[in-house]
Amino acid sequence: MTPKNKYHQTQAQIRSIRLASNPLRIPVEQVVSEYTRRRWTIKDARDMTEFACHPCAILSDGSYSVFAKFSEAANGLEQFEIELAGLRLLSECSGVLTPTPIGIISVPSGSILVLEAVQEVDRAPRHWRQIGQTLARIHKTKWDRFGLETHGFFGPLYQDNTPMSDWPTFYVERRLWPGLRLAIDSGNMPPDVIRQVEMLISRIPELCGSEIVPSLLHGDAQQNNFISTEMGSVVIDPAVYYGNPEMDLAFIDYFQTVPNDVFDGYQDELPIDPGFWERRDLWRVWGYLGCVTVDGSLYLGKLIEAVQKYI
Repeated sequence: MTPKNKYHQTQAQIRSIRLASNPLRIPVEQVVSEYTRRRWTIKDARDMTEFACHPCAILSDGSYSVFAKFSEAANGLEQFEIELAGLRLLSECSGVLTPTPIGIISVPSGSILVLEAVQEVDRAPRHWRQIGQTLARIHKTKWDRFGLETHGFFGPLYQDNTPMSDWPTFYVERRLWPGLRLAIDSGNMPPDVIRQVEMLISRIPELCGSEIVPSLLHGDAQQNNFISTEMGSVVIDPAVYYGNPEMDLAFIDYFQTVPNDVFDGYQDELPIDPGFWERRDLWRVWGYLGCVTVDGSLYLGKLIEAVQKYI
């Protein structure tokens, strides 16, 4: 996405944004110059870090804009390579719009992912509906197992995608148990909450609903991972695998509410099982465990509220 309006910035303001300042600025300018085959230097910068778990920004020379994000993680390069592979899978299998990749840069302090920016628009009802339609198109791609042949990352957290033949077992063994262990290791889980999650896990087979065919998932389908443009919804930041489509539907509004247009748009393409609304918080438990691991007690209340609905 790009800033909706041009705005004046001093060089000091631009340099205050990490990706627009040395030493990260230089390799970004080099890789974009090579991609565009002309000299490209950062003149405008918009910090986007509040919307992501990495330092990131929209950077522009005044006529061409890119999105860049930086990881200091030891496996940051691997994470970014898997992110691009997930975008390719979504685009090739489902035909959804994804940003054009420019490159991944290794720097002494970490790794930088650079994508071509897209022009964001303010959302009207039709744009919300397009998000639902886009998500349904992803879910139309099927496989014979739950998981993926490669592992992934849910934000900064490792995501085990080792395939399994049934959904309840996959959700327990590949999502809830690993998620609970990470949350415990973070030191952010009180003993009583640990016991409640364990009780929930023991009940998963009776809570998951009827058998389903594995669908391709975005994997982190919160609304901010869809950019509304005049051409349609552009998909970003996937954590792809084949699973229960209700996972994505539950994640659309687990940070912020969305209008019903999203679900109406989804149902333009695919039906939503009536039982989903009762199961929605069940699928959010995986996400809340991840949030507790990364962000501490901020999401502990939401985790407890979700778990207690099913024990």
